[in-house]
Amino acid sequence: RLMIRAEKDPRSGNLDRIQVIKGWLDATGVGQERVYNVAWSGDRSVDADGTLPEVGNTVNLQTGHYHNSIGEAALSVVWQDPDFDPDQRAFYYVRVLEIPKPTWQAYDAKRFGVKLPEETPMIVQDRAYTSPIWYTPKG
Repeated sequence: RLMIRAEKDPRSGNLDRIQVIKGWLDATGVGQERVYNVAWSGDRSVDADGTLPEVGNTVNLQTGHYHNSIGEAALSVVWQDPDFDPDQRAFYYVRVLEIPKPTWQAYDAKRFGVKLPEETPMIVQDRAYTSPIWYTPKG
């Protein structure tokens, strides 16, 4: 079991979700990875394949601002791997996503009054990662 808690940076966006990423080698030695959505803001639900709907987006590219009217200031959960195999080596790490915010390019475009190429990213969801937790079977 993992006890997980994340709090937002006071000068940044609210939190969208917490994910646990699990990695392991399958029976043929090929690396596998699975992402589990374990805690999230709002009244969203994870569907049968583990997908969680987007949190929403408050970014206004005309003004270069966003609002912390979605997401949460803190998220916490006690999570247990539903696919845990005590005989399988694995690693786990936690990833926390913030709500969408303008990119630095969006801020600069607004500040300097320039039009950027259409493919320029204007919205980002910043993420934080933990160090991995390694599981090794006994024996």
